[in-house]
Amino acid sequence: MVDMTRTDNNPPQGPLAVEVRGLVKHYGETKALDGVDLDVREGTVLGVLGPNGAGKTTLVRCLSTLVIPDAGTAFVAGYDVVRQPRQLRRTIGLTGQYASVDEKLSGRENLYMIGRLLDLSRKDARTRADELLERFSLTDAAKKAAMHYSGGMRRRLDLAASMIGHPAVLYLDEPTTGLDPRTRNEVWDEVQRMVSEGVTVLLTTQYMEEAEQLASELTVIDKGKVIASGKVDELKARVGGRTLKVRPVSVSDLPGMARSLSEAGLDGVAGSQIASEEGVLLVPILSDEQLTAVVGLLAARGYAIADLGTYLPSLDEVFLSITGQKPSAPDSVPAQQTEEVAA
Repeated sequence: MVDMTRTDNNPPQGPLAVEVRGLVKHYGETKALDGVDLDVREGTVLGVLGPNGAGKTTLVRCLSTLVIPDAGTAFVAGYDVVRQPRQLRRTIGLTGQYASVDEKLSGRENLYMIGRLLDLSRKDARTRADELLERFSLTDAAKKAAMHYSGGMRRRLDLAASMIGHPAVLYLDEPTTGLDPRTRNEVWDEVQRMVSEGVTVLLTTQYMEEAEQLASELTVIDKGKVIASGKVDELKARVGGRTLKVRPVSVSDLPGMARSLSEAGLDGVAGSQIASEEGVLLVPILSDEQLTAVVGLLAARGYAIADLGTYLPSLDEVFLSITGQKPSAPDSVPAQQTEEVAA
């Protein structure tokens, strides 16, 4: 396991919407949260990653006042989650792993009810419900009972419900679980639009693509502890650095290129590898100076290069390196449910 927790020399920039210090939660002998620290800057998305049972959902439940932590402090939108739960609930929204709408009510009735529970007037609750139905492309189904919605429609209605009160902070606990790719992309677009309007989002997910698409920064939790945090590219660089991919004009030059780099003993350049199927030479690079030295050496030795570029390890590789296990595969959707899940 790689220790990549953030140091005090690299604090997040900008005002904090969420500030957590030493959060602890026990369930019997199980320590679901074991001294969690994290910061979320206003108007950004923090992606919280971790294997099953890592403590992600427990963290969300603590920060949304559904569960009282056993120790530590947490402030969200300026409110103490333990001492000021009533005030905090008016400033947050929550979308859980599964849609929690009332199946017997229509889409409009669901949203209107939540608006009234948030003390909106009848007129304002109706207006806000209609705004969100249109925003989430649910107007045509507004009068239909939620039990007749597809899985994608229920997920969009659930997300709309979390937005009724214009939340400053929105918790999304694995929001696209079970959705088809098109509906998932629609949810992503909506999250990005909310962030552009100033909403702060804490997103838990096991989809690496989702984290990379939405999150400004990442926090990785395992066994109730934060084991890594930082921007996506920072975590990638700290796990494996960059890799230079060199494609020679002639594939037959690959062995000679690898031998030249090995014999040159360039300072800090790790061993290169030949990817025969791709016809390229892969050279681990830790600095711009090393990259320049490698390219210069190959040119000086007379090798004709058709293409070159650098890439960072995938987020899946980062997750594996940090936690020692691969992220869980997305839940498969049985064939007979494909139509229902589609938006």
